[in-house]
Amino acid sequence: MKAEFGDMKGDYGEIRLFAESVDDLWHLSHLVSPGNLVFATTLRSVDLPPDRLRPEKAEKRPVRLGIRVEEVSFHPYASRLRIFGVIEHGLDRGEHHTFNLEPGGEVSVIRPWRKVDLDRIERAVKASVAGLVHVIAVEEGEAAIFRIRQYGPEPVASFSAGSGKGEGATARSDFFSRVGDVAAGLTGTIVVAGPGFVKDGMARYLKEHLPEARNRITVVETRRAGRGAVADIIGMGVLETIAGDLQLKHEVNLMEELLARIAKGTPAAYGRREVEEAIGLGAVDHLLVSDTLLRESRITNLMAQAERTRAAVTVFSSEFDPGHQLEGLGGIAALLRFTVR
Repeated sequence: MKAEFGDMKGDYGEIRLFAESVDDLWHLSHLVSPGNLVFATTLRSVDLPPDRLRPEKAEKRPVRLGIRVEEVSFHPYASRLRIFGVIEHGLDRGEHHTFNLEPGGEVSVIRPWRKVDLDRIERAVKASVAGLVHVIAVEEGEAAIFRIRQYGPEPVASFSAGSGKGEGATARSDFFSRVGDVAAGLTGTIVVAGPGFVKDGMARYLKEHLPEARNRITVVETRRAGRGAVADIIGMGVLETIAGDLQLKHEVNLMEELLARIAKGTPAAYGRREVEEAIGLGAVDHLLVSDTLLRESRITNLMAQAERTRAAVTVFSSEFDPGHQLEGLGGIAALLRFTVR
């Protein structure tokens, strides 16, 4: 993502944001909220003078509009962000319009900006210089390929060697070949991960049959296979070394710490009531919030209150495993400075 800061008065002002990838659209889905004023160049039907041959013809032309946002929806598999609202600036004021933003698009957002929003923009800008990372998670007879997005692992393909017996090396070679056909189209670093020795055989096959990717292949031993292998390599800091992606590892570490504290009965809180009470007492050291709650005023007020007591705040992606775990705890939790009760 690229960002250009306009006139700012305190925490209020305009920031122009350029989406370069699906990851950036995901970030924008959390940077644009109902009530914000958003400007973008879009297609709008424009009435033309009557034509004898084609009467009442309307043509869509690019226009610059400003809308007051009512709804925001992110569609990762369509690579699109939809921003719906009422036109306040430009043609057809008072009517509804939808911005359909895709990678390569740009919007100007005018709103109050919280620290967590500015941190997200900074992270998105830094991440844009890193290349894609793909993980091939392998175990005996099973493999899955994931593309690492900033919001978590995106499934690309899955494979099964079947349950036939007596095929031996031929079956494994065919299995590796099918994975290799898809891997041939992958860009960036390829991490081959999993428990046991199958991953090593897969890596050797890929290096032999995809010589152009040989220097982009890394092998990592993990405790788990499948999606769990992705969480393992993130927790081990592999992605941090490869691409400088600190956020996903940060979420894994925080969730592990939270669950450990809950299990041991050491200072932690989860659920809205407990966390709100802890914030009121100034007991929160680190606040953990699911991105699904960011549009609730009660939650954003709690975040602001926590920051005033010098608590750190981390927003978890609901698309990634630690975010799923946080959702199971009510979507909000905290590491505490001291026991509240």
